[in-house]
Amino acid sequence: MSDRVILLVEDNSSDEELTLLALEKANVANPVVVARDGAEALDYLFATGPYAGRDAAEEPQVVLLDLNLPKVGGLEVLRRIRAAERTRLIPVVILTSSREEKDLVAGYASGANSYVVKPVDFTQFAEAVRQLGLYWLLLNEPPFGMQG
Repeated sequence: MSDRVILLVEDNSSDEELTLLALEKANVANPVVVARDGAEALDYLFATGPYAGRDAAEEPQVVLLDLNLPKVGGLEVLRRIRAAERTRLIPVVILTSSREEKDLVAGYASGANSYVVKPVDFTQFAEAVRQLGLYWLLLNEPPFGMQG
């Protein structure tokens, strides 16, 4: 698999650990950058704040985005990603525990590529992450200029 970064935006340390473990179990070798709130995710994506020295041209392969985040909510992060010319084509997968219809509709309306509800059981969660990795990192063809 590519060495392009996966941006995991997750404020729950248990869910972060489970996601990283599931990616490892699925043999996903891509480096993972973890942002623990929406503001940190935006700083990473737009190379501002603590990420000011980062090469902003190196976009993540995929963003795994929780909805319920401190500082800046997941839907607002998604809207800002889609509003900027440079980031609008980055695949964004909402990975959340919310089964609320309003969140699902708002996620897709804001430009999410996919909406995945986190399974409670680790085996199911690991399989969901494996399939996400397989699809977004191996099978999906990104737009020209976004290849790793």
